[in-house]
This record gives sequence, C-alpha cells and structure tokens, in this order.
Amino acid sequence: MTARGLKVWYRVHKWTSLACTLFLLVLCLTGLPLIFKDEIGVWSGTTVLPPEMAADTPLTSVDRMVEDARRRRPGDKVMYVSRSDDQPAWFVGMGKTVNAPEPTAVFKYDARTAEMINDVPQRQGIMFTIRALHVDLFSGLPGTLFVGAVGLCFVAAMVSGVVLYAPFMRKLAFGTIRERGRRRARWLDLHNFLGIVLTAWLLVVSATGIINTLTIPLLGVWKRTELADMTAAWRGQPPIETPGSAQAAADTAKAAVPEMDVAFVGYPGGLFSTPHHFMVFMRGDSALTSRLLKPVMIDAETGKLTDSRNLPWYLTAILVAKPLHFGDYGGLPLKIIWVLLDLATIVVLVSGLQLWLGRGRTPVEAKIAELEGLAS
Repeated sequence: MTARGLKVWYRVHKWTSLACTLFLLVLCLTGLPLIFKDEIGVWSGTTVLPPEMAADTPLTSVDRMVEDARRRRPGDKVMYVSRSDDQPAWFVGMGKTVNAPEPTAVFKYDARTAEMINDVPQRQGIMFTIRALHVDLFSGLPGTLFVGAVGLCFVAAMVSGVVLYAPFMRKLAFGTIRERGRRRARWLDLHNFLGIVLTAWLLVVSATGIINTLTIPLLGVWKRTELADMTAAWRGQPPIETPGSAQAAADTAKAAVPEMDVAFVGYPGGLFSTPHHFMVFMRGDSALTSRLLKPVMIDAETGKLTDSRNLPWYLTAILVAKPLHFGDYGGLPLKIIWVLLDLATIVVLVSGLQLWLGRGRTPVEAKIAELEGLAS
C-alpha cells in the first residue's frame, strides 16, 4: 500500500476511534451486568421464581390472570399478556391506555394456578438504570439511534484498523508484544494484537447492536406496510371497545400453528396489534426457533383467525440479533465467554486512548513512518 493510502486509512482509524471510544467504554461497562441480567434478577430478588410443582401440572386459563390484574388496577387497560421464556409463568402488562408507550404495572402470575407471584418493578432499580444507559443513554429513540451511529463509527474504526495491521505486522511475528524499548510500543503491540484477535467478535456484536437500535423504526415500517395490508378490510371501522377472551385467541392461534407455542398476546389497540384484533405471536421450541416469532391475527369480536404471515426479514434479523448481542442463547458458559471478550475489548479501547494521549500532536507523516518502520 502506498504512503498516501496509509495516510487516508490512518485518518479514518484515528478519527472514527476518537469519536466513539468514550461512548463504547460506557456501552462495554454497562453491557457486563446486562449479560447476567437474569441471574442478577434472581440474586437481587427482583425476579421471583414460581413454586416447584410436578412437571405435568396442567396450565390454567390466561383470562383468570387478566381478570385479577384488572381488579388490582381498575383504572388501567390490559396492554398484553406475555409468556415467560423459561418459567411456568405469564406477565400481564397494564397501562393508562392500551397503546401507552410502556406499562405502568406488570404482574407476574403462576401459569398453573393463576396466583400472582409478584408485581414486577417498573423503571426503577440499578439494572433499569444500567439498561437505559446502555440502550439509549437516557434519551429515548434519539439516544438509541445515536448509539447505532456510534456502532457504525466503531465498524469503520475496526475495518481501517485491520487494513493498517498488515503493514505494521510486516516485520513482526503475529502476537509479538515487545518487552523492551518504549512503553508506547508495548501499548501499540497490545492494542493491535487484541484488536485483530477480537475483530470477528467485535463485528458481530457491533452489527447486532446496530440492528437492535433500529427496532422501533423497523417495527413502524412493518405496521405501515404488511400489517396495514393485513387489516385493510377493517379500515374505517370503529375500534373494539370490549375485546373477547385472550385465552380463546391464544387457543385459536395454537390450532392454526400447532408446531409453535404462544409467546405473546397483544390486546386490540396496543402497540403490537390493531384496533380490531388480538395479535398472537407464536414461537418455536428449539434453541433457535424459540427466538423467532410468527404473528397470528385473531378477530377480537368473533375470535376467528383472520390472517397469519411470517415476519419480514428485517424483523427476523432483529429477533436473531438480540440474543446474539448479549450472548444469552447458550447458557452460562457462553455468557462467561462474552464477559471475557467484553473485558478484552475494554483493554483495546483503553490502550487506543492511551496511545492517542501519549502521542500528543505528532504529524500524520511521522505516524505513517512509524507504521512502516517501527518494526525495523
């Protein structure tokens, strides 16, 4: 590569790295506890487990839980009913309106007895603060999109770093970290070695993080396109004020897609449904298909199936990206690996910052000469 090309790639690497390093440190540090969010929930007591019962204990009707939630908050509307991923439990979300941006209360129920297990804390606690900082920097959708832009900046920094790594390694064996000489050279060796080793993982985590930041905009695209087409026959009709049975809607959806299980029931008028339908989201029972959802639309007045279609590729990508981003699809061993890789990424970021602070305002030409001749 010519010196001119190296200068261009160096400038790309320098400025994209500087633009995103501090934000990435925040994301890495907040991401560490989020990897263990389920375990922390149990340890802290915010996640209360259902009592032990025989594995063949039959499940009760979801409607019993909905009625109990309505008695507890008579002024609120039921927004959704959601099934726990790994426990015999359901969550009933209540809001001031059915289409509220977030619930005011979420009650967790035993799926076998319809007994309330606990009132899940909303918008409070250290884990909520950490998640809000990680997802949107306490700034809502604009903050989420900004986090996505940080991810794009980091991808550019990684690609440019890979390009610059080859000329640097021309005269050094792979993995060399020089013990003698200037301290800055050791920082540079460590930064380059960890950076190139972590490149594949960093690209995966960055790409899935960027995809996750697009959830709300892409959900809006789905509503304006495919969901609008699915509900065209009801356009102009008044919304359903008193929907029927959520359990009946779930049973109808299960009969339509018997190879999948009910994961979520959105009430008519909610963010995940239409003014005239229950939207039942079905999921598979394997490690991979349990992350994928299939919407089944049920008429809220008659309880009949009206439509069922696979989600578009961009929403499927989001569903796959979420567990991959936090490494929570492979149990505790994978979570530990994710933590170690996260810690190594923090070292990469800190070493890069240290290199920049230690170099002062050395001209770019000198830095390119260093890349070309540091190993000589």
